Amino acid sequence: MATLALGGPYRRLLSATALSNLGDGVRLAAFPLLAATMTHNPILISGATIAGEVPGLLLGLTAGSIADRFDRGRLIVVVDAVRLLLLLGLIGMISSGRAGIGVLYVVIFASALAEVLRDTTAGTLVPSLVSVDQLDRANGRLITAEIAGNEFVGPPLGSFLFGVAAVLPFAVNGGTLALAVVLVAGIPVLRQAGHRGGAVPPVIRSGVAAGLDWFRHHRSFWPVPATTVALAMTDSAWFTLLVLYVQQVLQVPAAWHGVLLAIGAVGGLTGGALAARLINRLGARITALGCLALAAIGQLLLGTTSSVIATAAVLASSSMAFAIWNVQARTTVQRTAPPELLGRVNGITRTAAATATVAGAALGGISAHHLGLHAPFLLGLPVLAAAIVLVAAGRRTFAGPSVQSGE
Repeated sequence: MATLALGGPYRRLLSATALSNLGDGVRLAAFPLLAATMTHNPILISGATIAGEVPGLLLGLTAGSIADRFDRGRLIVVVDAVRLLLLLGLIGMISSGRAGIGVLYVVIFASALAEVLRDTTAGTLVPSLVSVDQLDRANGRLITAEIAGNEFVGPPLGSFLFGVAAVLPFAVNGGTLALAVVLVAGIPVLRQAGHRGGAVPPVIRSGVAAGLDWFRHHRSFWPVPATTVALAMTDSAWFTLLVLYVQQVLQVPAAWHGVLLAIGAVGGLTGGALAARLINRLGARITALGCLALAAIGQLLLGTTSSVIATAAVLASSSMAFAIWNVQARTTVQRTAPPELLGRVNGITRTAAATATVAGAALGGISAHHLGLHAPFLLGLPVLAAAIVLVAAGRRTFAGPSVQSGE
């Protein structure tokens, strides 16, 4: 059977996603390097990640309601413009020599507030651009583009640019973000998305409560965000400290931080490209168990070895697992949640993940400070083991479109 084209509006969204995430990858690689020039305290370096995740706790639930209520195209353009202004401000502070760890925290926090609203809104677009049976393929391509920018091209480029001048990664991020805004603004469907005038439908007027009520009546869906929480918590516990792990445990130059991220991204690109086929062939439940198992094996290896080769292999396998899981989880949400609640279901799921990421980063920094840089890997194993048991016991967890009735 022939595969239908995903269409021009989707291609614009895909191009904008690729550009935006390329800039994000450049910036995210530069943030820990910039923080490491300001302090060598692992708790303070972890604080940079916490500053970027706390907005998910503060705005995550409300962001979904905003995305469901207002014009989504204008919303994305406005918040991306705010992110661009913040980047320009950081460039000015770095150039003038006034950028300290406190300034970095403020910029990361404010940028993340805008990003939470932007990403929650963007997560509602795909179902309006492609048919239901194309969601796996469409999400797989988007996640592949995200990984290519965030993990493959962006980090080594960000590390290189930071070595040339500290302001360069943030300038490049600003340029890619500006181009992405132009592409997103030109998607016709966005001019019809969200609520526009007239009587506000009750499900929109009820705000976050409607989203929480949907979760309450769909208990068979709960293991999906629960698995996301387990992966987010255990990943953030060690990933935020990878720059120190590279320098102090592996004892290689700081530039290897970006190189190892790029090596790991090969697995992520592979996972994003193969996710739809794997999910269709193995089934959602078996695929989820495989992702959790890969993550657990990787953390065990990094917690008990100090090998550059092992680290590269683990980054590749764990990135592959996360890419496959992200396609599966995103598609499940889009197929299961009603269109008028999609923003809120996305927002609630993102809030749970952000909570787990903050907790993981904090526990990772504290455990590394007191027990050493191997500790965050090992402490995450019980969490992943619990998630494996939960998914193994859940027969109706990943039913996709069939998860419709309350449990």
